[in-house]
Amino acid sequence: MKNIRNISIIAHIDHGKSTLADRLIEKYGSLSSRDMQDQVLDSMDLERERGITIQAQTVSLEYKSNSKNYTINIIDTPGHVDFSYEVSRSLSACDSALLVVDATQGIEAQSIAHTNLAKELGLKIIPIINKIDLPSANVEQVTDDIIDLLGCEKDQILKASAKTGEGVDKIISAIINRVPPPEGNSDLPLQALIFDSVFNPFRGIETYFKVINGKIKKGQTIKFMATGKSYVADEVGTLKLEKVSKNLISAGDVGYLITGIKNAKEVKVG
Repeated sequence: MKNIRNISIIAHIDHGKSTLADRLIEKYGSLSSRDMQDQVLDSMDLERERGITIQAQTVSLEYKSNSKNYTINIIDTPGHVDFSYEVSRSLSACDSALLVVDATQGIEAQSIAHTNLAKELGLKIIPIINKIDLPSANVEQVTDDIIDLLGCEKDQILKASAKTGEGVDKIISAIINRVPPPEGNSDLPLQALIFDSVFNPFRGIETYFKVINGKIKKGQTIKFMATGKSYVADEVGTLKLEKVSKNLISAGDVGYLITGIKNAKEVKVG
């Protein structure tokens, strides 16, 4: 569990959250260059058409450092004000947030709103100045603005270009070294936080969750506390770009659950 990192990416709309997620997945995910596409986490047609993220998406990356294998669970959140509820429930499943700020635009309204929410939840915030490759980038001014917002030191602010991939290695290093591992105990009774669900026409509701304590096993009977109903875990697994079925998911990790539920009202987020 000490080698797990659960992070979220937050920012104002169009500051480069999804593009940064693309670069991280391209470099450290299991996606071939042939399958790579812009906004790879944006699965809805409307998201691709408008270039915005509406529904929070989750992906798990594998990273090796100093002979240790790390699992990094990334939740890419919407930046638009209309989808702020998606942000709040996604952040609840994380231990840290990457705050992405456009070097040409500076800190904007949703950057502040999401940052305040992350602070309320006690998350470690890693600030990143994005789009430093643009001629109009004003890195020094944006650096001062971030220091005013977070009260951090100048050397704690990372500089990157999600478009070119510059600075991505330093971001991964910061995630490993500065983000705390999740708290929890695999030996305690099962507790899990549901942060999202989607409807699969063939398999019913797919529930996305973070295990707080205990373990979830395939075939185990799961009780949903919000409704008091119990179901059998037909399938559990982790969220790579494709779902990866597993027999067991333990405390600290993020995964999915399929129980055959057909009614979305039976899966209460939070």
